[in-house]
Amino acid sequence: MLAEKPQKPGTLMENTEKLKNSKEVIAYIAECFPKCFTLEGEAKPLKIGIFQDLAERLNEDEKVSKTQLRAALRQYTSSWRYLHGVKAGAERVDLDGNACGVLEEEHVEHAKATLAESKAKVQARRKEQAQKAREENKAKPKAKKAQQPRRQAPKAPKVEKPVETRALNADEFVTGKEVNVNMGKGNMAATIVEINKEDVRVQLANGLQMVVKAEHLRA
Repeated sequence: MLAEKPQKPGTLMENTEKLKNSKEVIAYIAECFPKCFTLEGEAKPLKIGIFQDLAERLNEDEKVSKTQLRAALRQYTSSWRYLHGVKAGAERVDLDGNACGVLEEEHVEHAKATLAESKAKVQARRKEQAQKAREENKAKPKAKKAQQPRRQAPKAPKVEKPVETRALNADEFVTGKEVNVNMGKGNMAATIVEINKEDVRVQLANGLQMVVKAEHLRA
């Protein structure tokens, strides 16, 4: 019997549903080539020309196209995780994890610059979003405090038209006596509350109390 040939990734024996985005493509190639691509931790620097190797190895794979591979590879190599791995002394690897030479200094410096620029853009974007959020909060009308009902001052008692009155006799200055307070233009009904020599405290019909001279009280 002839030995069966190993299945290539993505042959018709597997699910041939097309991958939808770069994230799915990266997960797929990491599954196919785990010694080269990783989804967690520091990524390994890739061999120069690795796209051609990928295109050849996945040539018959119906899940992914060359356009998708190119976009996914661009996203993978521009990620902060990958750029952190491009450092002095690190070695590039091929699809099978074999070393393909130490990184050149210019590539390390380029990775550092790209990483710094990317982080600066993210920081600027976050700062802009925070500023925008603050401005939106300022623009929102502040909730008005519930207005407490104003206390209405008691209405001044209506001054009655002058009527025939007389001065109080000495024996009429007693607490509880109903009298009239002479307000100049008219009289107001009141009740004597307290007597202190010439000063007499009276309570008006609306409940207000006031001190008047005895001479202003009339019967």
